[in-house]
Amino acid sequence: MAADLAGGAAVGAVFGELLSRVVEAGRTVAMFGDTWKELASTLSSIEPVIKQIESFNKVFDKEQETKQLVEIIGKGRKLVGKCCRIHSWDLIRKAYYVKKLQGLNKSIERFCLIDMQTHQMRDMKKMLVEIGRLSSKEGFSKVGDVVGSCKAPQPPEFVVGFDEPLNLLKMKLSKDGVSVIVVSGPGGSGKTTLVKKLCQDEHVKEKFDKNIFYIDVSKVPNLEVIVKRLLHVLDPSGVPEFQSVEDGLNQLKDKLEHLAMDCMLLVLDDVWSGCETLVDKLMFNLSNYKILVTSRFAFRRFDTYHLKPLDDDNAMTLFRHSAFMQNDKRRIPEDIVNKAMESCKGLPLALTVVGKSLCGQPVALWRKQAKQHSKGLSILHSNADLLAYLESSLDTLDSRSAIKDCFLDLGSFPENYRIPAAALIDMWVELYELDEDDAIINLNKLSDRNLINLVLIRKDDQSEVDDCYNDLFVTQHDLLRELAIYQGGLDPVDKRERIIVEVSGNNFPNWCLEGKKQQLGARLLSISTDETFSFSWGYIQAPEVEVLVFNFRTRNYMLPVFMEKMDKLKVLILMNNGIYQAELSNFWLLYSLSNLKRIRLEKVSVPSLNTSSSHLKGLRKISLVMCNISQAFEKGTNKMSDVFPNLSEIEIDYCDDLVELGEGLCVLVQLVKLSITNCHKLRTLPEGIGKLVNLDVLRLASCTELTTLPDTIGNLSRLTILDISDCLSITYMPARIGELYNLEKLYMRGCSGCNLPPTITNLQHLEEVICDEETAYQWESFQSYLTNLKTAEPETQRKKLYKAALMYLSFKGFIINQPVVCAEL
Repeated sequence: MAADLAGGAAVGAVFGELLSRVVEAGRTVAMFGDTWKELASTLSSIEPVIKQIESFNKVFDKEQETKQLVEIIGKGRKLVGKCCRIHSWDLIRKAYYVKKLQGLNKSIERFCLIDMQTHQMRDMKKMLVEIGRLSSKEGFSKVGDVVGSCKAPQPPEFVVGFDEPLNLLKMKLSKDGVSVIVVSGPGGSGKTTLVKKLCQDEHVKEKFDKNIFYIDVSKVPNLEVIVKRLLHVLDPSGVPEFQSVEDGLNQLKDKLEHLAMDCMLLVLDDVWSGCETLVDKLMFNLSNYKILVTSRFAFRRFDTYHLKPLDDDNAMTLFRHSAFMQNDKRRIPEDIVNKAMESCKGLPLALTVVGKSLCGQPVALWRKQAKQHSKGLSILHSNADLLAYLESSLDTLDSRSAIKDCFLDLGSFPENYRIPAAALIDMWVELYELDEDDAIINLNKLSDRNLINLVLIRKDDQSEVDDCYNDLFVTQHDLLRELAIYQGGLDPVDKRERIIVEVSGNNFPNWCLEGKKQQLGARLLSISTDETFSFSWGYIQAPEVEVLVFNFRTRNYMLPVFMEKMDKLKVLILMNNGIYQAELSNFWLLYSLSNLKRIRLEKVSVPSLNTSSSHLKGLRKISLVMCNISQAFEKGTNKMSDVFPNLSEIEIDYCDDLVELGEGLCVLVQLVKLSITNCHKLRTLPEGIGKLVNLDVLRLASCTELTTLPDTIGNLSRLTILDISDCLSITYMPARIGELYNLEKLYMRGCSGCNLPPTITNLQHLEEVICDEETAYQWESFQSYLTNLKTAEPETQRKKLYKAALMYLSFKGFIINQPVVCAEL
């Protein structure tokens, strides 16, 4: 039987059958009661993950990796059948088969905890090596955001009502002479979901094979980035270079012509009105080349399919899926359910958002919602009904915790942008006097209300316990972002708490033009500019601003002089959304901001930080992400500790040019937290790091070429947390590691080649070591000396089993995050 299973049936199917048999046996065969429950609990915990692993193993051609599990399941089915035939009075056979069932349970757990984690470690190290290789090339950012990624995303797991439009689109794609097809419909109608589902259709994949390229365009497209991504996919050997966009388009056409015999499909998702020229430039006279566009607007020149609302049956199915939890026994009157559903007018976004806002709520709120109406138009300003529905999801936000303000602040970042949680924390801590825990709680509350999605790319979920959020990001559906901007812009411009400016070219709003000067009272100012902006900053007077956010795309960026008068500025965030690091001008302006407490710079070349004669006495934290920092900590005309006398935290993440940390940083003896992560070229730390005697946290995670820790690390007597996870090249710990008498937690996953010195026994305050099984055996010999030490995560066996499976999936390319907020996300 086991052989038959291994050669034929899918692991997900036979696993599900075993679970069904165990559950049924638990109901009918009472003599194995507790054993049935334990086995059923284990199987239920990992069943969904096993099915997902099966699907991904097929994609990556690794189905043999679950062959052993299939054999275990085959034996398990036979065993369950035998147990069901034992009489209740046969106590001897009962005892024998109890041990057999317990052995089956352990075999399944052992497979998931050992085999899966072994596969995970192999895939992780492959990924880290690949990251180290890729990070040296220009144009690459964090994992999953490489320039060449054009793979079509997976649609949501639960989709209804798209069978007919899917078939119609497939017919249109098969027609000769049709080169561009547009799927048009209002925002939230499911255009993106439909196209994602189309890209995963077996017939479509058979026709176009691997030549399906998916680009998320958004409101302000960057043709240069799109061309680079497509060229990189067609030739993955390197980041493409070209003299101009026209040159890039010519290169793209040449490469596509080489594939002229193959069918090709380019999907341009979310193209806005006025961007028809983007489609024109990507049209090439090739017989087998198709472009599929989704847009909220009708492009009359092209063959257009207008996506209709869901019919009542499908709308009710989607609404109930969102509005009622599994095994929900509450009885909401059917007429109220029907009215709430009907008022959504078949719009998937409204059905999903409204349904989830009502899930678990009292009947009174259902009655209130049933009285409202939604027509589902794409622009919130002209659609009072849909706006009312979306606004109603904000009614439960507690004003005392500033959570609604936090939601409104999300409009400060570009559309379709993955917002770093660390940037939001910096803003909210200073704006609303929250501590970091409160800020994270607000993020989770917004996620629970389906107003945002939290995306976690962390390999070690324990780091959140220690206030590390570098790998936590926030995404938001575009309509919910528009809601935040709409809500924040209801007051006259001089009375608004936050002002969000999106500039195309140099087209600033009228209120900041010469002759219309007015003083703003906003506490938050966000300015987004595109690649055509020429630094004509207008006349902005905003002396009350406490948080200033710049989103830009140019290779050179000049800070505006009006910053000098922002005496209350506490947080400055500069985010470069272009491909290359940007050169900053007017950096000296920062030194005039005496109240500045936090600076976050992304993808810029950071000038020397210690050349100014002025002091930033209030600065507490500097975050440098994907920056060139070779000059930042060099010796300058002033001592770093004089320029930043109160700086307590530095974060350096994905800074590819960091090879050796300068001694200039080591004079900042007041530092409490130092985080240098994902800097794959960093090879050594200076001996002077031992001068940072006030360090409480030192993170060096994923610095893959770092070979050793300096002996002077023993001087860091106040250190409580040390993280060297995935520092693959570290082969030994220095003997003075034993002098870290206050060390409480040590992260060293992925450090299987690191040898521990005998002085480890001196770490009497060490409570937890986060490591993998390859390292844990070394710690076993020290446990008799370190009586408080735990070398495993403080979780139940089942949670570890489940997380091991999730980790295995994530390294296969599947990102585990919160459920999507609506059908079109």
